[in-house]
Amino acid sequence: MLRRRLISALGLSAAMLASPLVRAEALAADAFIKQLSAEVVEAVKADKAIQSGDVARIRALVDSKVMPHVNFERMTAMSVGPQWRSASPDQRKRMLDEFKLLLVNTYSGAMTQVKDQTIAVKPLRSAPVDGEVVVRSEVRGNGEPIQLDYRLEKAGEGWKIYDVNVGGFWVVEAYKGQFAKDLSTGGLDALITRLAEKNKARPAAKG
Repeated sequence: MLRRRLISALGLSAAMLASPLVRAEALAADAFIKQLSAEVVEAVKADKAIQSGDVARIRALVDSKVMPHVNFERMTAMSVGPQWRSASPDQRKRMLDEFKLLLVNTYSGAMTQVKDQTIAVKPLRSAPVDGEVVVRSEVRGNGEPIQLDYRLEKAGEGWKIYDVNVGGFWVVEAYKGQFAKDLSTGGLDALITRLAEKNKARPAAKG
């Protein structure tokens, strides 16, 4: 039951990121997240292809709507740790590609769990001038609310997300722990190979 609730929260976090930004430059961080949640949850619920786990459809959604609003290179670098600094341009590109596909595959399962949940965004505790903030929210539906928080950085006049906390677990820290074994035994190339194998083992996209 807990796993199912966490997957639902993760799916909603992806859904919130998938909305086109409207006047993002004029929004505070909490208003930014609140707007996304209000606009997108219903859109995802209405998208039968995403709900059925169509990976190709989800990948297109991520590319067009999610990635422009995420500092994905920072998220990847934090997940890899110190070895990122010495990685070659080719290693970085391959790691970014495989990590992105891993997250898309995860979201493809999570989005199928989005049903009747809603997201309540809590008031921002940081000062308006802060360059990095945490926006806290809850997924509400059947059962106890699930914690769903976002770490954001100022990007020009808008915001970019670089980490998500689902049910008390930050995504970057979770992946950093998973990646550590491959990094310690074979370095970044071993991690990239492992992710590639894992991604190839996923079911093919529907449609």
